[in-house]
Amino acid sequence: MTLNFPATTPYRAPGLSNRLLDRESPLRRLDWVLMGAVLSLMALGAVLVWSATRQRQLDAGGDPDSFLKKHLLNIVIGLALAALTTLLDYRMLRAYAPLIYIASVAGLLAVLSPLGSTINGAHSWIVLPAGFSVQPSEFAKVAIVVGVAMLLSERRDGEDSPGTSDILLALGFAAIPLALIMLQPDLGTSMVICFIILGMLTVAGIPVRWLVGLVVGAGVVGVIAVQVGILSTYQVNRFAAFANPTLDPRGVGYNTGQARIAIGQGGLTGQGLFQGTQTNGKFVPEQQTDFIFTVAGEELGLLGAGAIIILLGMVLWRTILIARRAEDQFGVLVATGIACWFTFQAFENIGMTMGIMPVTGLPLPFVSYGGSAMFANMMAIGLLQNVHLRRYV
Repeated sequence: MTLNFPATTPYRAPGLSNRLLDRESPLRRLDWVLMGAVLSLMALGAVLVWSATRQRQLDAGGDPDSFLKKHLLNIVIGLALAALTTLLDYRMLRAYAPLIYIASVAGLLAVLSPLGSTINGAHSWIVLPAGFSVQPSEFAKVAIVVGVAMLLSERRDGEDSPGTSDILLALGFAAIPLALIMLQPDLGTSMVICFIILGMLTVAGIPVRWLVGLVVGAGVVGVIAVQVGILSTYQVNRFAAFANPTLDPRGVGYNTGQARIAIGQGGLTGQGLFQGTQTNGKFVPEQQTDFIFTVAGEELGLLGAGAIIILLGMVLWRTILIARRAEDQFGVLVATGIACWFTFQAFENIGMTMGIMPVTGLPLPFVSYGGSAMFANMMAIGLLQNVHLRRYV
C-alpha cells in the first residue's frame, strides 16, 4: 500500500543559524568577492603594520604589539560600521544627506578651531582622550559622495542629464568642505575629492565643456594656492622633488628615495617577514601609514606587493560592477564616487612609493594603519553592499 502525503514546507527550527542558511537571507546575497578582497587586504595590512612597527617599539622600550592591537581594534570597529551601513537602505540616505553634510562640515570647522591639532604638518586632527585621534576629512569623503549623488540624481527621471542649476548646486555643495580641507592644508584628501567629483559628474552625463572647464579651473586654483601661500612650503617642496628626484635627497626627497630602495631590495619573493633591512633599520619614515607598501615590497617581494595590487583591482572591479547593476541613478552615482575614491587613493599611495606620483600623505585603503581612514573606507564598503543588496528588493 502506498501512502501519499501532502507537500509540506521543510521544518526549520527557529533560530539565527536557520535564518542565515535561508536562501533569501541578505547574508547570502552580499557581494562576497568584494568582501573577500577587502578582508584579505585588511589581514595583509595587519601583518605589514605589525612588521613596520615591531622593531621600532622594541627599540623604544615599548610594547612591540601595540600598533597591531590598535589596528585590529580599528578593523573590528570598521566591520561594525560596514554592517550598520549595509543594513540601512541607501535610498533613505537622500533624506539624511543634509544632516550628514552638516555633521561633516561641523567636524571640519572643529579641526580649524582650537580643538584641532597638527600632526605631520597638517592641521587635520582632533585628539581624543586615551591616545585616540579623529580626522574629519576622511568622513567628508562619504558625505560628499552621498550628497553629490543625491543632487545629480534628483532630476534624472525627467531629463537625460543634470541641468546647469543641478551642476552648480553639486559643485557648491562640495566646494565648502573642499575649501575647509584646503585650509588645513590637506592636499592629498583635496585631490581625492576633486577626482571623486569629476568622476561622478562624468557618469551623470554633464556636457564635455563643463568637464574641460572644471579641469582647467582646478589647475588655476592650484597655481593660485601656491602663489598666495595656502599650501605649506613642505608641500610645494614635495612637488619640486617629484619633478626632480635628485633634488635634496637628504631632505625633501629622502622619503621617496628610501621607499624606492626598500621596494628594490625585495626582489621577487622578498627578504622575509620581519626581516626587511630598511624596515628594521627605520630608514623609511611613516612606514605604517603613508609608506606601508614599501614593507610589502621589501619583505614579501614582487609577489606580495603584486598580490596587494590584484586585491585592490578586485575591489575596484566589483565596485564598478555594482555601479553598472544599480537599480537607480542614485545608486549608480554612489558606487561611482566610491570607485573614483578608491582608484585615485590607491594609485596615489602606491605611485608615491615608487616615485611616479608626488608624496601627499594618503594612506593605502584597507592596508595602512589609521582609524579614521579605516572607518570611512568600511562605511564606503557598507554603502556598496547596500546598493548591491537593494537590487533584490
